[in-house]
Amino acid sequence: MDGLAIAFFVPTVLFLCIVAPIWIVMHYRSKQRAQGALSEEEREELAALSIRAEQMTDRIDTLEAILDAQTPGWRKRAGEEHR
Repeated sequence: MDGLAIAFFVPTVLFLCIVAPIWIVMHYRSKQRAQGALSEEEREELAALSIRAEQMTDRIDTLEAILDAQTPGWRKRAGEEHR
C-alpha cells in the first residue's frame, strides 16, 4: 500500500503546488478581461470617436438638406442605382 499511497500523493502535491495556482490566476485574469473595464485612454478615445460620429451625422444631415433643396427626388435615383 505504500507504493500506491506515494503514487497518489506525489501527483496531488504537484497539482496543488504548480497547476492549481496557475489555473486560479489564469481564471481570474480571464474574468477581469471579460468584464471589459475600459482604461482611461480607451474612455478618452471612445469619447473622441463619439464626438466625431456626431459631427459626421451633422454633416450628412446638412448635405442631405442641400441635395433635397437642389435636386428633389435624388433619394429615389440613388436607391435605383444601388439595385
